[in-house]
Amino acid sequence: MTYEDLKTFVSDKMSLAHVYQPVMLKTLLENDGEASSETIAAQILAKDPTQLQYYVDRVKNMVGRVLTKERGITERQGNNYLLKGFNNLSKTEVAELVRLCDLRLEEYEKVRDGKQWEHRDRTRKPISGSIRYEVIKRARARCEACGISLDQRNLEVDHIVPKSLGGKDDISNYQALCYLCNANKGNRDDTDFRGTADIYAERANDCLFCDLQRTERVVAENTLCYLIEDAYPVTEGHALIIPKRHVSDYFGLTQAEINATNLLLRDRKAYLQKHDAAITGFNIGMNCGEDAGQTIFHCHVHLIPRRSGDVMDPTGGVRYVIPEKANYKK
Repeated sequence: MTYEDLKTFVSDKMSLAHVYQPVMLKTLLENDGEASSETIAAQILAKDPTQLQYYVDRVKNMVGRVLTKERGITERQGNNYLLKGFNNLSKTEVAELVRLCDLRLEEYEKVRDGKQWEHRDRTRKPISGSIRYEVIKRARARCEACGISLDQRNLEVDHIVPKSLGGKDDISNYQALCYLCNANKGNRDDTDFRGTADIYAERANDCLFCDLQRTERVVAENTLCYLIEDAYPVTEGHALIIPKRHVSDYFGLTQAEINATNLLLRDRKAYLQKHDAAITGFNIGMNCGEDAGQTIFHCHVHLIPRRSGDVMDPTGGVRYVIPEKANYKK
């Protein structure tokens, strides 16, 4: 492989689907043409801000909080931590304390025998590329927890029921999660999902709910859904949760949109109950199809607060879509 061969490859032929190829070649060039898998992996890891952010969160919310607030050994100034009394330590004392920390680390690692990292081990029975493809395709290239797209953050295939709790290696027990969501509760294939997430930008001309999401009627929203107050409320506080994407009914929603819808439902429920102590119940529902009463063919979910005495007999609830079948107790 000559200089010109390498130059042509790097400049014109090298894949930029990810950072992997340029990082690996750069590492080899900087290490006299040879490097271990661990060395190359460490350089790739250094390019991944999500990995760093994971441990930044651990510092701030776990170890930093314990050593600062509970133990009083450190103090925090902005983004920095200071060891109290450090300036009073001699170099010998610092070296001895470092040695003691190393001994405690060795003690911990010996007791745990590597098991302390099992929850983050990505090497256990790797999920095949074809299964991963199906899981991410089913999720429409969105994290099924937070809704972020594959274009913005890498997705991983996660066990819904953890292996440690008896979860099976089966596609019915898999979900697509971004790295951060998966870390807080595989090997990648080379399938290009870019553009799949474009479905979330789909809008229809002359659709009321496609247009309303850009108006002042929007009370709350997240990445994939928005909330408005119903123009013809059944009760005070009646709201609609509507996906931003133009989709005809609830059965066309992706898992990410269902999650986003549920988040707005929960937030609105909590808001209504906080501001109106008279609310004692809720009806949640949607109309799917003309024969089910749907008149605007853009999915929308009704959240209807209920209060004691708002009807003579509430028995049956949503069964009143067919009035004679409502009260099954009669």
